[in-house]
Amino acid sequence: MEDQELETFLWIFALKNSVKHDSVPQKGAIMKIIMGVFPELRNEAKKISIKLENIIPIIESMNHEERRKKLLDFDPEALKQEEVKEEEKGLPPLPNLNKHEKVVMRLAPYPSGALHIGNARMIVLNDEYIKENNGEMILFYDDTIGSPKSLRNSPNAKYILPEAYTLIKEGLEWLGVKYSKVYYKSDRLHLFYEYCEKLIKDGIAYVCFCDANEFKNKFKILGKPCPHRESSIKKNLREWNNMLSRKYTEMKVVVRLKTGMDQKDPALRDQIIMRISEAEHPRVGTKYVVWPMLEFSWAIDDHLIGVSHILRGADLVKEDFIEDFIWNHFNWKKAEFMHYGRIKFPDMKLSKTEARNNIQNGIYEGWEDPRTWSLQSLKERGIRPKALRETLLEARLSMSGITFEVKKLYAKNQEIIDPISNRYFFVEDPVSLEIEAVPFEEYIAEPLLLPSNPKMGKRIIKGKTDENKKLHMFIALSDGKNMKVGEILRLKDLANIQILSIDLDNQKIMAYYHSLELNRDYKIIQWVPKEKNVKVSILKPDGTHTWGYGEINLLKIPLNNVIQFERYGFVNPIKIEDNELKCYFTH
Repeated sequence: MEDQELETFLWIFALKNSVKHDSVPQKGAIMKIIMGVFPELRNEAKKISIKLENIIPIIESMNHEERRKKLLDFDPEALKQEEVKEEEKGLPPLPNLNKHEKVVMRLAPYPSGALHIGNARMIVLNDEYIKENNGEMILFYDDTIGSPKSLRNSPNAKYILPEAYTLIKEGLEWLGVKYSKVYYKSDRLHLFYEYCEKLIKDGIAYVCFCDANEFKNKFKILGKPCPHRESSIKKNLREWNNMLSRKYTEMKVVVRLKTGMDQKDPALRDQIIMRISEAEHPRVGTKYVVWPMLEFSWAIDDHLIGVSHILRGADLVKEDFIEDFIWNHFNWKKAEFMHYGRIKFPDMKLSKTEARNNIQNGIYEGWEDPRTWSLQSLKERGIRPKALRETLLEARLSMSGITFEVKKLYAKNQEIIDPISNRYFFVEDPVSLEIEAVPFEEYIAEPLLLPSNPKMGKRIIKGKTDENKKLHMFIALSDGKNMKVGEILRLKDLANIQILSIDLDNQKIMAYYHSLELNRDYKIIQWVPKEKNVKVSILKPDGTHTWGYGEINLLKIPLNNVIQFERYGFVNPIKIEDNELKCYFTH
């Protein structure tokens, strides 16, 4: 956990304790709460104790109302009950609405790949506030340069993918997000240069030649100014122009903002606001080599586009500080900051960089691959945007860390797709089933396409016995493992059989025909004719592939339309290739 994020949580826990008991918070009690919520921080107990010693006296100097206000500034949900009643669900109101003519918010994706399920929370929260307040949404591509050219060969390098601009728009369209304007950071370098120069002329920014490690260890950690901090304005302007005219190479020089080398949090001491990168940009090529840092560019742009409310994660509180610092300096009207806590996505690899590398190396099939967890992949799997929106909104806007329960998403999605998804037979890891003594030469099975709506009609599955009056079928290995010799089973919508022998080593099961009439006491299993079927492969979000055989009717179904394999799950058929139906697993 970053220092700034940790400090935010300490403030919240200490203020909660103080407001609840109307007293000065006790360090021991706060330590106990912190260690209970974040057991992984036990090794940092000493650091936490020191931070609390700085926080508690400040809280002690406040009255009760001041403590309540500061707590709500950190977390608007802090004073609500943990269990929210159904009728109380919804987002807390935006703060200080009366100070702003209208609500203006922005989405600020970095175009390094498709938006994924982790990005969706920020998008949905912003969009919901805009809809609730009849506000204006702006799409602002945060396409600053990313990793310097010298680091581009690193597998962890972050850089812009040209196709990401379109991928992001597609994801927003799928989520139903509307925006009024589109901006690109890469079109606005002249503005960042203009305001950087103003800060230098105002003596509030300086050009620094310190090596990054040198600055950190000799000055930043110790809270001491580096030699370049006191350079004259004239010299700083000269060096600034040298940066713009490409006299210096990347990693050699930066522009720092004089946020203060005496800041309590070392992370806030004299932040970098401009740096050099010689990497080529997809939109502007090598026209620029001096690029802004994220927080500086937002301090300028949020003012210029008139943003009223900024919603960001609790780990980005540093950005608040930088924006506020610059707004104060220029005496600009301030936007309102709102934060939300971390959301954990267990068992999901939500890394655009890793997904990009795996796509480029041919490991993933593209951004639609279920393993990317991109919005494109959710769409291809058959997840409905309504299900995702509702699941994310139920998490609300709490500063407390939460865990995303994918089961809730699947449950909501199933409510939507179950009534409209046609059913088909599929047997995973097929095992041969031979049925003797069949009293008919031909058979016709007529399962319902949609049992909840018989008006949708039936599928027809036909077959014949061989010259020895035997039927040859495939069934799923899982069913084979769960049956016993002598057991009577029903082949769904066809007939009842009795098991004679089970040889799973050789993938063969023998049975004989028992009866035709439906008996609810018999276990029901799916089946597929051996002579007429379709090979099916299914790719799951965890990267595993499974395969089997499906009924022949699968050759006629429309692609990209979710179906249900009975007693298996929902899948989205993507394509037919080499007489094989390829599907993505839905849930």
